[in-house]
Amino acid sequence: MHRQSGFTLIELMVAVAVVAILAAVALPSYTQFVVRGKLQEGTSNLLAMRTKMELYFQDNRSYVGACVAGTTAALPPGLKYFTISCTPAPTATTYVVQVDGLGGDLAGLQMTIDQANVRRTVTVPAGWTLPVTPCWVTRKTGQC
Repeated sequence: MHRQSGFTLIELMVAVAVVAILAAVALPSYTQFVVRGKLQEGTSNLLAMRTKMELYFQDNRSYVGACVAGTTAALPPGLKYFTISCTPAPTATTYVVQVDGLGGDLAGLQMTIDQANVRRTVTVPAGWTLPVTPCWVTRKTGQC
């Protein structure tokens, strides 16, 4: 007697359904993981700029003139996911360094740090929750 081998159509459909369910669960988690990885570029550059600003202040006893190319507190060029700026211009005793998210999933995100090391999320992308405490957001739900 000859025995047939292979898969039935039902078995194949069940396997496809299982893969589809796993993908539906995993894809949103993966995209949020990728966004959290992109946020690190902004926060790490804010912290680096804070260090540079304090070094500049030690040398000059003022923040005026910082954030300019050629100084110890020059803004880093060409970030991939953020733009960085000193807005408004630093004064003798204060500064605010800000990053703005670029494109897609980070559009509308603004985070800042100042001379007192206060970390704020100023605005968040559509669908995100703004944190209630001064901190840098790490998740869509407003967690820091």
